[in-house]
Amino acid sequence: MKITVADCLKLDAFRGCELLCCPDDTNRRVRTVSVLDEADIDMGVERNGVREQMVITHFWTSRDDVDSQIRAVTELGNKGISALVIYLNDDGVKRVDKRIVAAAEEVALPVITINDTGKVTYSMLIEEVLDKILYGENYSDNILNNTIYHLLNFEKHSNFPTALREAALFNNYQIVLMTEEFNTILTVETRYLVKIEDAVQAARKEDAFNMNGFTRVDIEGVITYWGYINIKDQRYILVIVDNEDEYSSAEMTKLAQTIELAIGMWKYTPERDSRAEFIKSAVRGDISFCYTLLDESALRGMQFSSVFCIKNSKFEEINEILASYKKEYDFGLLTTTEGDEMYGIIYTDGGQEKGIDVKNAALRLFDELKSGHKDTRIFHITGMESLEAAVDGFKMISRTAKHIEKVFPFKRVFSKYEISMVSDCVYMSSGAPALRKMYLDLLEPFEREVSPNKGKMLLETLSTFVLDAGMNSNRTAEFMNVHNNTVQYRLRKANEILGAEMTANRVIPGLTMALALKRLEEV
Repeated sequence: MKITVADCLKLDAFRGCELLCCPDDTNRRVRTVSVLDEADIDMGVERNGVREQMVITHFWTSRDDVDSQIRAVTELGNKGISALVIYLNDDGVKRVDKRIVAAAEEVALPVITINDTGKVTYSMLIEEVLDKILYGENYSDNILNNTIYHLLNFEKHSNFPTALREAALFNNYQIVLMTEEFNTILTVETRYLVKIEDAVQAARKEDAFNMNGFTRVDIEGVITYWGYINIKDQRYILVIVDNEDEYSSAEMTKLAQTIELAIGMWKYTPERDSRAEFIKSAVRGDISFCYTLLDESALRGMQFSSVFCIKNSKFEEINEILASYKKEYDFGLLTTTEGDEMYGIIYTDGGQEKGIDVKNAALRLFDELKSGHKDTRIFHITGMESLEAAVDGFKMISRTAKHIEKVFPFKRVFSKYEISMVSDCVYMSSGAPALRKMYLDLLEPFEREVSPNKGKMLLETLSTFVLDAGMNSNRTAEFMNVHNNTVQYRLRKANEILGAEMTANRVIPGLTMALALKRLEEV
């Protein structure tokens, strides 16, 4: 319920108080109450300067310093507090200086004084104000009782969603129930105000999911409250939208608790999160189950453009980048997180041209995701269409992820080209001995024609040149921390041993595979 300074002035705790200034600004909302009595007045202002908060003080630590009091009043007013309540005491501030009143008027801050006779303590005032915020004029007519009345009307309503909808309509709020993967399970909309996807992104920026209770998030003027509830030992995200910004955070927390209790009494079971199950099935390679979920998850007819796995990253930042690309390029996105790994599918309902645009956007996305995150590793298969290709992509990633960094220790983003090559190396190393021998024999002269140490040095240079440096001698020198002339000399010697030009079109494919296989097995 929306409570103003004027409403508070009618309480018993304010009986006999004096409003020193700004009577026209007593329509300010009061959400919370705090006490400013820090030893450092500037620290007190910083801690208590919260918008729409009523601040109580004796000014004990600055009782003889009018300039500090003026500074505090000015800064608190600029921070948007509702009102400043000053207790007058013979041992402290006996009266408020006119200069303080003038400063308050400049920032339109109502200043109220209460004579400290001991009859009205801080705790008494705070209790009355909070009761007013929570319960308003009549407890029987507040949001909680109204919600309970509708939610537990088992005779009128046949199911929980119907009861919840009527409660929301009557009390002017909205409800969204989501899984932890942010897939919507239940929506009760009483007014269209903001897209759910935009709300999720804003809540993630506010870090609304790492706190106890419900967190208030302002999304372009729409007031929402986010928190977790449990349904049958499963955790879900509950979002409450306060359409007219009428209620306090405490009321929203109690409302969420009331809804959670009603869910249990109705024995309500949320619908299956088909999209979460779809991507989890795709990750584990269960294509049959994916097909059974296509219609239920509204994914039939979609073009699956990319699958990816991101390891060892700060998922809050990753989610923000993913959401911005999703919005800018209008593609669909499914993600699931397991430990320190995030798996995802990018899809689109457009034709071939849209598919190409999404593919190119995905490639730019993965390059951006790696920037500034040295420990992040991104594996992706991009540039496909079918569900079969998507599931096969996850299989390839799963099969090669633990090996690919051994072959490419300097890379952070691995595309289908590196993944497919390492996949072949893994296959040859474990199940195709003849093919394995054929490739490794290409490097046999480095063991036979030169000394072991020199052969090892030349192979290391050759591997860095081909696998890491993109056949650039300067970059090879940087990776190996040697002079470029040294690299050039070693590469010439390697050419002589190979008996072929290593960069020739017909030589490089087999040589690359041989070097990758050898590096994998050596590590």
